[in-house]
Amino acid sequence: MRNSRFHGNNSGSFQNNRWWLVVLSFLASIQRVWSKFVSMGWGNIYRRRMKVFSVAIIIYFDYKGVQQREKWIKKSRVPALWEKAHERNAKRVLNLIVELEGLWVKMGQYLSTRADVLPQAYISLLKQLQDSLPPRPLQEVCGTIERELGHSMEVLFSDFSDEPLATASIAQVHRATLANGQDVVVKVQHNGIRAIILEDLKNAKSIVDWIAWAEPQYNFNPMIDEWCKEAPRELDFNIEAENTRTVSRNLGCKKTNDEVRSDNRVNVLIPDIIQSSESVLILEYMDGIRLNDVESLDAFGVDKQKIVEEITRAYAHQIYVDGFFNGDPHPGNFLVSKEPPHRPILLDFGLTKKLSHPFKQALAKMFLASAEGDQVALLSAFAEMGLKLRLDLPDQAMSVASLFFRSSTPSNEAPKTLKSLNDQRTQNMKVIQEKMQLTPKEVKRFNPVDAFPGDIVIFARVINLLRGLSSTMNVSIVYLDIMRPFAESVLLGSISRGPTVDSSWIHDSPVHSDVESKLRKLLTELGSIQKILGIQVCAYKDGKVIIATAAGVLGRYDPRPVQPDSLFPVFSVTKGVTAGMIHWLVDQRKLQFDQTVGDIWPGFGSNGKEGIKVHHVLNHTSGLHNAFDPIGENPLLICEWDECLKRIANSSPETEPGSQQSYHYLTFGWLCGGILEYASGKKLQEILEESIIKPLKIDGELYIGIPPGVESRLATLTLDTDELSKLPSIPSQPELPSTFQPVKILQIASSLPVLFNTLNVRRAIIPAANGHCSARALARYYAALADGGLVPPPHSSSSQPPLGSHTHVPKFSSVNDTMKKRKGKEMADTEKLKPKDHTQKRLYDGRESSTESLARLVNDTSSSHGKTEISSNDHEDDIRNIYSNSRIHDAFMGTGDYSGLVLPDGKFGLGFKRVTSEDGSLVGFGHSGLGGSTGFCDIKNRFSIAITLNKMSMGGVTTNIIRLVCSELNIPLPKDFSLSNGMEPVIN
Repeated sequence: MRNSRFHGNNSGSFQNNRWWLVVLSFLASIQRVWSKFVSMGWGNIYRRRMKVFSVAIIIYFDYKGVQQREKWIKKSRVPALWEKAHERNAKRVLNLIVELEGLWVKMGQYLSTRADVLPQAYISLLKQLQDSLPPRPLQEVCGTIERELGHSMEVLFSDFSDEPLATASIAQVHRATLANGQDVVVKVQHNGIRAIILEDLKNAKSIVDWIAWAEPQYNFNPMIDEWCKEAPRELDFNIEAENTRTVSRNLGCKKTNDEVRSDNRVNVLIPDIIQSSESVLILEYMDGIRLNDVESLDAFGVDKQKIVEEITRAYAHQIYVDGFFNGDPHPGNFLVSKEPPHRPILLDFGLTKKLSHPFKQALAKMFLASAEGDQVALLSAFAEMGLKLRLDLPDQAMSVASLFFRSSTPSNEAPKTLKSLNDQRTQNMKVIQEKMQLTPKEVKRFNPVDAFPGDIVIFARVINLLRGLSSTMNVSIVYLDIMRPFAESVLLGSISRGPTVDSSWIHDSPVHSDVESKLRKLLTELGSIQKILGIQVCAYKDGKVIIATAAGVLGRYDPRPVQPDSLFPVFSVTKGVTAGMIHWLVDQRKLQFDQTVGDIWPGFGSNGKEGIKVHHVLNHTSGLHNAFDPIGENPLLICEWDECLKRIANSSPETEPGSQQSYHYLTFGWLCGGILEYASGKKLQEILEESIIKPLKIDGELYIGIPPGVESRLATLTLDTDELSKLPSIPSQPELPSTFQPVKILQIASSLPVLFNTLNVRRAIIPAANGHCSARALARYYAALADGGLVPPPHSSSSQPPLGSHTHVPKFSSVNDTMKKRKGKEMADTEKLKPKDHTQKRLYDGRESSTESLARLVNDTSSSHGKTEISSNDHEDDIRNIYSNSRIHDAFMGTGDYSGLVLPDGKFGLGFKRVTSEDGSLVGFGHSGLGGSTGFCDIKNRFSIAITLNKMSMGGVTTNIIRLVCSELNIPLPKDFSLSNGMEPVIN
């Protein structure tokens, strides 16, 4: 496509940036047609509607003509050609708005603030609409006041100015003096404005419906629906009076600095309300300077940067702290006090929005997710606020969110900003086109948003108006810095309350036993001293659930309560699950422990690895513990499954296989994963579902690499810095590799939560470190292993939602689902938007690169209604025992007939950490992870327990829990949890 110019820059941006072309297209009609309608005597509705439709068509063809003309003139003359076109059409828009008034003034006011994206000609002319419309006759104004207040002007006022201070879309404002001598301003609603506004809303709704039909990707119905809901409230000045009092009270405008000690105190002024009726509002008079009066601002020495920053802070407080905010921050609604210190004066609270507490938290979470680049939190925030996407596009969602909260730029950078916005949109649409395999024509009609919450409309308007305000004032505002403390306060305030204040800190579920009652008291104690952020504990005894407790919150910036089905990252606990899959494959006679890995894995048997066998890998004696260090080299390399397998296959062992046990903290996963996939011919997640998920009926609650769609259930990791400061006191541990000694862990610990909270890592296949599960799913797994693989009875029915009730691979709302709702020609036109490749992807296979973030559309077209089938002979309903080997416990622990496959007296059996009692006897097996999550079983006592938590520590919380439970059940305390200092080893 040939580029044209926009203000001397790439003006194809005007053509491509359709959103504001659509806004201008609201202003359209052909004059002769309109005149004909008038002469025929059709009503006001038709006159206004046809007049609105006319100017847009004139403007549209004017710009199309300029685009054609620029091809035939000198390049040096093109900028002037466009500037004249902008001036010409800006005058058309202004004249039409002034004539029609009503809702169109609101639209003009909004456009007048968008100096960051609109040509200067529009800004210069449309800013008159902020408070300089033609005034209504004084007789009309006085008549309204007397009718509304029930007294004559002489009784009400000792003085009343004939000339209004300002005239806007709904009302005009006069200065006056009350009979008691108080100086006031009187805001008087225009006669007949209610009918005009309501009629204009109908017209706007019709236009938006037409646009949505013609251009489905530009569906503004959520916006206009929200406006239709809120705008009528702006016409009742009694509501505005109460809104003004509420915002003033929330911002502490009448309190002194000593009375308001909050770090987030804002320094603004709001006039007092004196009297109100439906159409008249009397307020305290405050002498101030208009924001568009640059000369006066300079003359009074006003710091414009500081003023706009304080206005931004005031809105951040209203939105995030109060959940009640003014929805109309255009320049006409602000003054600056003349007396130093110069402070912003906030006016006009007719259009306000009240947010529910959960929605307010979701907005704060969205903001902080954007600031941190946290895709998981962003997608979770979207889900919480009801914003649904038809595609799994985390990278594009983050780019849009980051763009939304971007810093403002001065008005002279508008062309550059507009080009950047267009380039970003083009890139995002290109990604959608590739994902959906759409033609260029089809992608133009595709809307990736499936559901848009109305509550976000006014919020988005405020952010855009604030950005426009700062551009108009030629200042730059870094919203991520200014708004962050307010967004943090709403989330941290809820989180910091803890169990002593929050009665719902422990999830409301039945108590299964006396030991669970005592456990909950312990958790409350630990939570009150900030040792627990969020936690789940589940335990089985003799095949039955005796503990199923969830408590705390999902993350440092996520105050939602932990639920029984919340998913926690559990680090090396994952190894115990991976080992279970290896044993299952051996049990299925598709693998042998003494089989050489090179015979299974093509290309592996080289560089000194020819003698490595499967049991060496499980026993951590392969010598490949330091095969490569992705954390030190490139942390995101751990997301590249194929590359990691390739690195492992090309590596060389440090020690002779079977000679030394050294903990393979990361390489264990890729070694086992390669063995699993090459031996079975299936992908790792397929084996996980077939061997563990389906038989145990724990769908949706145990993953190695999460699928798209579960983000709203994820817990977020954080550090207990006090606990980790104790790491240097722990001596070196010989079973750990040099790259994973306590001192080394301390160096990387601060970056681990950030890395493992990212969506790329959470979705990656890392069978040694990135399992995500609920404690109840993990405990059920170990309960089955404790009984030799026997599947336990169904999990406690009192645990809600029921274990296994989630679809293991969630389904996105497909294009086809939406198309079913369409009828007639529209349905026929859009049905072809479904992907051309209808082959169902059975599993999230993890084979895509980390740059693609495993993003894909999951379309379930099978008869399973969202449940993923993993085997043609799926018979999990008939499975009663995962393993048929009667000596499976010996295999897990490397004892009995399997003792020759492990290093004598080592800490590990075949894939599992051996669990010994204080007297040294072997009682069971399991695996713990960095930070404190754990899962293990005591075979003799038929006891299993799982603990998942998100505040990473040295294991003190886990140790206290296991001590209590073992003591109450009178079963041996594992040696690892009996250390006198209350801390377990760093890694198990």
